[in-house]
Amino acid sequence: MPDVHVVALGGSLRDGSHTRHALTHVLRGVEAAGGTGEIVDLRDYDLPVLDADYDEQGDSAELAATIRAADAVVLGTPMYHGSYSGVLKNALDYCGFEEFEGKTVGLLAVSGGSFPVTALDHLRSVCRALNAWVIPHQAAIPRAHSAFDDDGAFRDESTEERVLTLGRRAVGFANIEQDPATFESGQNKGASD
Repeated sequence: MPDVHVVALGGSLRDGSHTRHALTHVLRGVEAAGGTGEIVDLRDYDLPVLDADYDEQGDSAELAATIRAADAVVLGTPMYHGSYSGVLKNALDYCGFEEFEGKTVGLLAVSGGSFPVTALDHLRSVCRALNAWVIPHQAAIPRAHSAFDDDGAFRDESTEERVLTLGRRAVGFANIEQDPATFESGQNKGASD
């Protein structure tokens, strides 16, 4: 699927972000599957804390347009207090059904300790609420501080393969046929009501 474009949105502002680094590996998987990709670095966007009284703030329209134009999105986050980052939450709050409904979304989470399963579960719930199609395969990188060599290569081949597979799946499922709308999905109006 050479025309598939994947946006990797990272929820970390750290200069040495393990999340951002892992997303570069996801994009290797995207390219191996014949797609193109880009990392959306939230450090490059002015995104004040969402105030629902305003339609747009800062660079929110630009961010939403980038997500909307993608064929698939991979969300990457560090695990903070058992969930995903506030930076990613704020970015997602600027988006809605127009950006995510029917879109294929992959999930990646890193942590300093054990597996970041709850962060992945929470992101999956948000994506389902936006009527996105979440790839069943997800990538978790525990003990991220020791997951990479100095040259950026993964130290563990099975972790590397999970991350590369996520990128390949994002391309492979980007054009999956969506399920018909349900009564429940019509009831989920989001923050607009």
